[in-house]
Amino acid sequence: MRLPFTLEWNIALEQALGKEQTLSASYVGAAGKRLLQTLVMVAPPTNPNLIGHLVDNKATSDYNALQIQYQRRLSRGLQVLASHSWSHSIDHGSAASSGNISNAGLLGSPNANRGPSDFDIRNTFSAGVTYDVPNPRINALAAAILRGWSVQGLIQARSAPPVGVSDSLLFQLFNNGTFADVRPDLVPGQPLYLHGAQCAAILVKPLVGNGQPVPSCPGGMGLNPAAFVDPPIDPNTFLPLRQGNTPRNFLRGFGATQVDFAVHRFFPIHESFKLQFRAEMFNILNHPNLGPPSGLFLSPAFGGPLPGFGLSNQMLGQSLNNGNLGGGAFSPLYQIGGPRSMQFALKLEF
Repeated sequence: MRLPFTLEWNIALEQALGKEQTLSASYVGAAGKRLLQTLVMVAPPTNPNLIGHLVDNKATSDYNALQIQYQRRLSRGLQVLASHSWSHSIDHGSAASSGNISNAGLLGSPNANRGPSDFDIRNTFSAGVTYDVPNPRINALAAAILRGWSVQGLIQARSAPPVGVSDSLLFQLFNNGTFADVRPDLVPGQPLYLHGAQCAAILVKPLVGNGQPVPSCPGGMGLNPAAFVDPPIDPNTFLPLRQGNTPRNFLRGFGATQVDFAVHRFFPIHESFKLQFRAEMFNILNHPNLGPPSGLFLSPAFGGPLPGFGLSNQMLGQSLNNGNLGGGAFSPLYQIGGPRSMQFALKLEF
């Protein structure tokens, strides 16, 4: 075992736009070397109760990004911060442990899992705007009602994260003796995605049964089960002879867009006391954001495809907690991807 390390580098150009505004462009890069990765070994015949975990330093990672930022400092009541990132992250596994089997290493095949990181999102845009509403100079009553207000807006938009496809029955590679996230082979000439009526006919119709109206696919898109097939399998052990040629995190699901809005008002109470009222609305447009489609594949030779394969079955906010609410995962109440929600608060400052 050797100590892992990361090399980081960046270069930035910044241009002033008047007195209050700046525009910057940055290239940011990073390379992780000698990263930890866990291999889960199959129990040997002499001791079937023993499962070995081998940790090595063979994993690497690479990140490159172009980051553009516009900033307006608070002036005449208006403050703006907007940024866009065009990036790509590649690694052998996005976690050192094998808790998520897709991050487990493969003995003798160090590059078999190298592909887009689990968190690889190519394009991300965000913009935040704060505006202090000017105090009216109409009369005392109007000033008492309308002074002290401010509004805030936040826009978030990103492209789709990666989706991996793995075989639901195969979890061990025959030729190297390790548990693995076994991926299928690609079928030449078959489209990877289904859209519109074709998606509904192939993926949704088997779920609703004959004689029932067939709804459209969630998001209008799904993965094509005909595009995948099991890798070669040993007829004696029913274990795959090799990893499938579908790369890790090869496909993409759905992007996400959300607009949040807030209204604040200060009420002066005393020279050193003031009360703030806050009304905050998340996903104010109630725009639906879907979680990734299911990539759990089952070959037709074993009765597949699995019901729900290729379809998104939950909203983004729910999918990010990974079915582990309260166990350290993201809460769907406090992040992007949930339905429209509002909260109100009073804050005393002194």
